[in-house]
Amino acid sequence: MDTPCDVSVRDAVATVTLNRPQFHNAFDEMLIANLTAAFVSLDDNPDVRVVVLAGAGRSFCAGADLNWMRRMAQFGREENLDDANALAAMLRALYALSKPTIARVTGAAYGGGVGLIAACDIALGVPDATFALSEARLGLIPATIGPYVIEAIGVRNARRYFLTAERFGAAEALRTGLLHEVVEADAIDARIAALIDTLKVASPAAQLECKALIRGVAHRPIDEDVIAGTAEHIAAVRASAEGREGVAAFLGKRKPKWVSGNGEQGTGDGKPDHG
Repeated sequence: MDTPCDVSVRDAVATVTLNRPQFHNAFDEMLIANLTAAFVSLDDNPDVRVVVLAGAGRSFCAGADLNWMRRMAQFGREENLDDANALAAMLRALYALSKPTIARVTGAAYGGGVGLIAACDIALGVPDATFALSEARLGLIPATIGPYVIEAIGVRNARRYFLTAERFGAAEALRTGLLHEVVEADAIDARIAALIDTLKVASPAAQLECKALIRGVAHRPIDEDVIAGTAEHIAAVRASAEGREGVAAFLGKRKPKWVSGNGEQGTGDGKPDHG
């Protein structure tokens, strides 16, 4: 029997594919459990540098499976809380992954599918992809996905799309920040491959710390605590093994040890290529 999600690893890139195409990759408890296990395992795998999230078939993820929704409708409060916590834990595992994550969005992404996209670091979609935060039509709310979606599209856009539950297209997803790029279907894999090559040139430890930095300072006032925290953060990273290696490689006009033919580090002319 097919598994609810497939995981493949090649050339340090893990591809996690939602594999319920007959149900438009909609969530049920098994898919949620499998995704959680996959994200936790990949986070612990030192051979993985980048994680790509995709959907099999015509849709990325159409939200909640109808049969799952029927079962949930019969649950009491405690059972519903356990179920919601499982979905929340899966989204958190994706959002907190220490490796860069890329959403490859084709077809429909509704409800929880939008949450998956928002929890990824980078999101690319095809021009005919469609999106909706459709929970309000069912008398529900986009609660567990809410923190990630609001962070991605902002409060103003969330107020519209949470309340109207209307569908919108790839151009609007790009405008709101849910997608970073819209790419033709026949070019999306090549564009993702180019992004992966770029990501592989950067330090894995620095990428982990970049993600921690963003989580630590986002939506906070730039006060003395934040300023002091950023100074302490960069001081620790400069003294780390990869921090020392990266600077030594740049000054020595060579590739750092974490790069294995995946691109060039620096300009090679002694001029900084960073901000």
